[in-house]
Amino acid sequence: MSGPMALEPGGAERDTLALRLAGTERRAPRPRADDSTLALRLPGRGPDEGAVSVLAAELADRVGPAVHPYEVAALLEAEGLSAEVIRQRYGHPDLFSLAAALYERVPRVFPEPAPAADPWRPDTVRCLLRGVLFALPGLAYLLTGPVWHPGRHAAVLVVAGLASWAWGQALGHRAHLRMATGRREAGRTLLAGAPLGAALATALAAVPAGGGPVTLAAAAQSLYLAAAGVLLVLGRERLLLAALSPLAAGAAVLPWWEPGRALRIGLPLLALAATLAAAGCALRQILAVPAAAGGSRPGLGVSVPYGLFGLAAGTLVLLEGQREPYAVIVLTVSMGPAEWLLYRYRGLSVSALRATATPAGFLVRSAGVLAGCLLVYVLPLLPAALLTGAAPGTLLPLAAALWTALLLQAFGAAWPSAVICLAAAVGAGAVTLLRLPPGAVMLPLCCGAAALCLAACTLRLLGRPAPHA
Repeated sequence: MSGPMALEPGGAERDTLALRLAGTERRAPRPRADDSTLALRLPGRGPDEGAVSVLAAELADRVGPAVHPYEVAALLEAEGLSAEVIRQRYGHPDLFSLAAALYERVPRVFPEPAPAADPWRPDTVRCLLRGVLFALPGLAYLLTGPVWHPGRHAAVLVVAGLASWAWGQALGHRAHLRMATGRREAGRTLLAGAPLGAALATALAAVPAGGGPVTLAAAAQSLYLAAAGVLLVLGRERLLLAALSPLAAGAAVLPWWEPGRALRIGLPLLALAATLAAAGCALRQILAVPAAAGGSRPGLGVSVPYGLFGLAAGTLVLLEGQREPYAVIVLTVSMGPAEWLLYRYRGLSVSALRATATPAGFLVRSAGVLAGCLLVYVLPLLPAALLTGAAPGTLLPLAAALWTALLLQAFGAAWPSAVICLAAAVGAGAVTLLRLPPGAVMLPLCCGAAALCLAACTLRLLGRPAPHA
């Protein structure tokens, strides 16, 4: 009597006793069963299919998503199934045998993960409020217009404004970097940088002013921009709105009542004093916070491109305002919705990342998200430009360029936006100041070219999954 012997552990020899009839010759393996061999399965051995089916039904929701039997084995081990229970209750020799059986028995299912909360959900009220706050200080020029000479003094305020915008952008970036260490560290940065920026802007404005009385107006403007920047960085928008209420009240009565020279000057000064007091109060509160332990101080060079972008953006806006003053008001108010769309872009990009499986697919979706956000931002500016008499051919490309540059800055890509916007500002400014051809067409051409270059940079840098992961 002889029989085949399996060489694999856990093979058929545990469940089957094979008997070969005497006197028969060994043949080559055939597809059908060997008539000369009798196979007897021992009683009580082998898998208990009923018990395995019950276990598969109980664990189906966790076995279905598995991509390998080893995951099922880990699940069974976590359930506390011992080797003795696996042999006696389910009839399998070991854990891996039972896991393989469950893996084969349960169909593969890969359910979608539960939708997570949008980490970039924007604060709509705060964004709209910031847009109003960006435009509200312009009422000071409306109130004080009859008491100064725009033709002679505009250059002084322009120089002070450009210097304040550039310094404010760099200081705001540095303060946000320090905010990662602690609020007290950010407050110390603002306390040191805001007065220095106001002094620098005033000193630069004193050159074209020749040290005349208009230097005081430039100093007031610089002080306001410095204090307002502090409040905006610290998130005190409502406090700034309250400080600017004298300007809103004075401008509201102008169509029906002439306030007189004293109120025309006094209301802006009252708003300035309130803004300075609010900034000082906010800094005092934040400096009372205990200092953070450790933390490195970033170098000054990392904030340089943000300052250059502020200088370039201010130049482009002022070039547009020289021809279309109301276009600047429209553009300034739109900065609130622009900030809201920056948050929406990040949230939509995260959703696109979850919905795609290949880099090429994400690039296509990312291009759609960028185009959609730009259209949502730019299209409402078209009727606003027509209502104010501004040329849409300049306002819309300028708005698109500024928004795309801000988007790149939000992801830390500051140098591309700074270089491209600065090149557009230099080109348009040189043609305007020197009155070179093609003249007025140069500004929309530069803005359009800058918008296209910035969009290409955005797709190249942000069309990859890594920045959004």
